[in-house]
Amino acid sequence: MLNKKSVTDINVTGKKVLVRCDFNVPMKDGVITSDKRIVGALPTIKYLLDNGAAVILCSHMGKPHNVFNDKIKLNKKEKAKIEALPENERDAATAELIEKAKKDVKKLTLAPVAARISELLGKDVIMAKDVVGEDAKAKAAALKPGEVMLLENVRFHAEEEKNDPEFAKQLASLAEIYVNDAFGTAHRAHASTAGVADYLPAVCGFLIQKEIDVMGKALDDPDRPFVAILGGAKVADKLTVIENLLGKVDTLIIGGGMAYTFLAAQGKSIGTSLFDDTKLDYCKEMLAKAEKNGVKLLLPVDTVVAKAFPDPIDAAIDVKTVSSDCIPADMMGLDIGEKTRELFADAIKNAKTVVWNGPMGVFENPTLAAGTIAVAKALADSGATTIVGGGDSAAAVEQLGFADKIPHISTGGRKKERLCEGCHIHFHWRRRFPRIPRRQTASRHHLS
Repeated sequence: MLNKKSVTDINVTGKKVLVRCDFNVPMKDGVITSDKRIVGALPTIKYLLDNGAAVILCSHMGKPHNVFNDKIKLNKKEKAKIEALPENERDAATAELIEKAKKDVKKLTLAPVAARISELLGKDVIMAKDVVGEDAKAKAAALKPGEVMLLENVRFHAEEEKNDPEFAKQLASLAEIYVNDAFGTAHRAHASTAGVADYLPAVCGFLIQKEIDVMGKALDDPDRPFVAILGGAKVADKLTVIENLLGKVDTLIIGGGMAYTFLAAQGKSIGTSLFDDTKLDYCKEMLAKAEKNGVKLLLPVDTVVAKAFPDPIDAAIDVKTVSSDCIPADMMGLDIGEKTRELFADAIKNAKTVVWNGPMGVFENPTLAAGTIAVAKALADSGATTIVGGGDSAAAVEQLGFADKIPHISTGGRKKERLCEGCHIHFHWRRRFPRIPRRQTASRHHLS
C-alpha cells in the first residue's frame, strides 16, 4: 500500500537531524493537560539520541498570529470584525487586536513542551528563542551528538503555512537529515512538513510508521466483519472517505452532525439541525452505493434535540429525545438517542475490525455526551482490532476515560482520513531519487 523509508534506513550517527513532531498539545494557563503527543514522539527521539545523532525538534502549536514577521496581520475573523465597525472606530480596534496578537508569543510558545520532554527524557532540552533566527542557528550549530533542542513554534512565521522555499531552505540548513514524525500534520504542504525535503534526505519516524502500518492492515486486509464509524460536523470533510469505505467495509455507521444531511437526503424532517444542502445528491448516491455493494449503512433512528446549541459549549441545556424521522422544526439534533446507541453498539459488538473517526454529538457538553460515550464503551468492550482517529475522536476517548481499553488511538485526524481516502504516502530522498515538483507533492498530499 505505502512506499516509505524509515529512520532505521539511514545512518544518523554524528548527524544533525531535524525532526518534525506534532506537539500541538492541549494547554490551560500554560500547563499541558495531555502529553499523549509528546509521549508518542519519544521512541523516535530516543532512537536518534541512542544512535549518536544531534536532534533538532520542531512543531507548530495552535493557530497563532505570525508574530515573527515584520508586520503582524489580522486573521479573517478579526478583519471581518473590524470591517463591521464604523469607520471612525476601526483604527483603534485594529491597534487593540494587534496588541492582543503580540501575546501569542507567550500564549503559544513551545517552552512548556521543552520542559516536559526534558522530564520524560531525563536530560536537558535546549529551547531556541526563534525558528530560523540567530538564536536557533547558533544553538543548532553548537549542538553535539546525544543532545536535543526544540525550535520555537513554526507558525510564528507566515512562511511556514505558505511553504515558502526560502524559509524551508533556512530551516533545512540547521540539519543534515529530515525526519517527519508528525502524523497529524503530514498531509499539509507546509515548509516544515514538505518544503524541507527539497533540501534534505527525508524519512519517516516510528510514530508515522506505526500509524501507517496499523491503518494499512485495517484497510487493506481487515478481519471481518469490518465496521467504520464516521461522525463529526460536516459531510464535506469526509466525501472521499465515505465513498472509499463503501468499497471496503461491511457496515458503515454515520452519526454526529453529518448524519443530518443523510437524513435530509432521505426526505426526513431535521428541524434546524446542521446540514449541507449542497451535498444532498451526494448522500443519495452514497445511500444507493451502499445498497448496491451490500453494505449496511446505519443512521440515527432517534435524536437528542434542543432549541439551540449550548453557549458556552459546556453550559446546562434542556433536551428531549425524538424520532430522527421528525425532528421539530424549531429544534436541532445534538446527539444520538438511546435506541441509536443500542443499534450502533450491536453493530460494533460483532465486529472484528473497527475504525472510528468523529464523535456522535457535542461530547464536550455533559448532557450531550451519552452517544459518544456509548460508542466508546462498545469499542472498549469489543474484542475487535479498534482504531480511533485523532482530533475530536481521540479527545473524546481520552476525556471520557476509555483510552486504556482501546488498542490504537491515532495521533492525527485528517491524516487518518487521507489513508481512508486511499491516498498513498511517499518519502522521497532528494539526493538519491529524482526531484518531485512541489506542486505535485502538495496536490497528492505526499510526505516529502
